[in-house]
Amino acid sequence: MKKILFLILISMSMTCFGQDSQSIDSMQVNDSIHTSSTIFSNNASGDVTKAEGDSAYIKEDYAAAIQVYEALLKNGEAADVYYNLGNSYYKIGEIAKAVLNYERALLLQPGNNDIRANLEVARTKTIDKVEPIPEIFFVSWTKSLINSMSVDAWATWGIISFILLIVALYFFIFSKRITWKKAGFISGIIFLIITICANLFASEQKEHLINRNEAIIMNPSITVRSTPSENGTSLFILHEGRKVSIKDNSMKEWKEIRLEDGKVGWIPASAIEVI
Repeated sequence: MKKILFLILISMSMTCFGQDSQSIDSMQVNDSIHTSSTIFSNNASGDVTKAEGDSAYIKEDYAAAIQVYEALLKNGEAADVYYNLGNSYYKIGEIAKAVLNYERALLLQPGNNDIRANLEVARTKTIDKVEPIPEIFFVSWTKSLINSMSVDAWATWGIISFILLIVALYFFIFSKRITWKKAGFISGIIFLIITICANLFASEQKEHLINRNEAIIMNPSITVRSTPSENGTSLFILHEGRKVSIKDNSMKEWKEIRLEDGKVGWIPASAIEVI
């Protein structure tokens, strides 16, 4: 009777878990999301190949490399291509576009230290220096943990921990030795927590990929106004490369933005590009 109930429980759990995993896996942009961010990997797409862009980059023909990488990205997003494109723009001094592409690469591979390091270097070249509002330690730690891996990595952790949870439950239910029952019970709780957290973190990463509400200022300078109009009161000025959050996206021509220090205002939609 125990085995029958156990099998029924597993079947129901696998069905629910499979449906959840399917919704996460559908967010995989393409296979190259799993590749390294190094400049010299090969990948074919359409009439041009990533190797051609890499070759142009090595030859310091950054304009040609940019054309190739931009063409590749028309066929789908890839963290390594965004990374290389950011490097190319940085080399020719277009900092705003470098920051934009590093941010897009980091969105796909939030745990990649090379991307994060290059992004920080590019940010030092921007004019605006904004001090973010301090966060509670637990909130900052949680965000860092979520961003330590991509949606695919968290989904993988969720699947593995779920399988181990089933194994732990088996030992807890069917083992006749008290030691194995205790081990199964304790490890089952641990794997259950990991499974839940991994799925929650994957869901959070998926939400960031779907609803992109952050952008980069692309104009050399732009006046932030109190209302969505050129006649609105001037609040402050932002310069290219500054990252902002889109607070109100309901209007086509104007966007309400928020800075990390809490300042808000309206700017023309043409002045920003969504990450």
